[in-house]
Amino acid sequence: MGEKIYLSSPHMSDEGYEREYVKEAFDTNWIAPLGKNVNEFENELALKVGSKHAAALSSGTAAIHLALKAIGVGEEDIVFCPTLTFSATANPIIYQNAIPVFIDSNKETWNMSPEALEEAFEKYPEVKAIIVVHLYGLSADMDEIVNICNKHDVTLIEDAAESLGTYYKGQHTGTFGDYGIFSFNGNKIITTSGGGALTSNKEERISKARFWATQSRDQARHYQHSELGYNYRMSNVVAGIGRGQLKVLDQRVEKKRYIFDYYQKELGGLDGVQFMPSNDWDEPNRWLSSLTLNGRVRPIDVIEALEHENIESRPVWKPLHLQPFFEKYDFIGEGVSEELFENGVCLPSDTKMTDKELKRIVEIIKRLWSR
Repeated sequence: MGEKIYLSSPHMSDEGYEREYVKEAFDTNWIAPLGKNVNEFENELALKVGSKHAAALSSGTAAIHLALKAIGVGEEDIVFCPTLTFSATANPIIYQNAIPVFIDSNKETWNMSPEALEEAFEKYPEVKAIIVVHLYGLSADMDEIVNICNKHDVTLIEDAAESLGTYYKGQHTGTFGDYGIFSFNGNKIITTSGGGALTSNKEERISKARFWATQSRDQARHYQHSELGYNYRMSNVVAGIGRGQLKVLDQRVEKKRYIFDYYQKELGGLDGVQFMPSNDWDEPNRWLSSLTLNGRVRPIDVIEALEHENIESRPVWKPLHLQPFFEKYDFIGEGVSEELFENGVCLPSDTKMTDKELKRIVEIIKRLWSR
């Protein structure tokens, strides 16, 4: 059994940028929750993605929660959410005592289907917000989705947790909606160990989000609280890691794309293999290289063969409307997301992988077709 190969693990810069910023926090004894690194990380992130303002938070989940709160989502409000995503996209809807309605994917993007979204509006005309996700770094069809949101006058939240470095028609994902969500979890394309961010062009809303995220402490000599608060702010040390990671984001995107291209070249001709879609308007970051299998070799065969060799892979997300906790909520669509789950697999996409390791992975997978 060879050395462990991960699906997508943290990758610190060779230049040591992260150590410099973290060392500065220690040298100045400023390891408190807020400080220079937090302020600069917010500025640098906003500049990178093309948004006017950013709030550095403890997680992408916290960012979604505060976006929903900023919109005014509350008890019994309807929020449309893609079904093919991680549960963190939908959990904050429940935090606000609102009701998620799950929207199917389409095969062209693997993301929220505009057709299913329009169908959902026919059944639920009174909608408070829409959350769209850019799955595995693939951009959703934003022109169509933005047009639908404008038509129905509904606020749009973009969950770009997996798509930092992805562009739709030259514009960074996470900047089309009223609010953008980013994640810096350990498996993301860049990481702060754990963390996230909320972005928006609305300065007042981002200021309010920072206020809520720091326990809603009022301006007073004593501790005074007039609103419910949360402990959601990113720490100064963690933000230092983020500042260093931002410097190598473009390198990470380049390597992710290289990995995808390698797999597509080596495996694309195998019977039943179809890689995640490419569209001429999409510049994906290829966070996870994913494909579907529609032949005698099934996803579980690939997963188990790699697992036997100490290599991580995983199925495509299980749709939320099929999850035990969420199955009581409505689903609009034709089952595309279920088909992607049943046939999909995410291959190792770690940016530290060498060509030798990629060759090892490909050879293991190819053997399944020669049995």
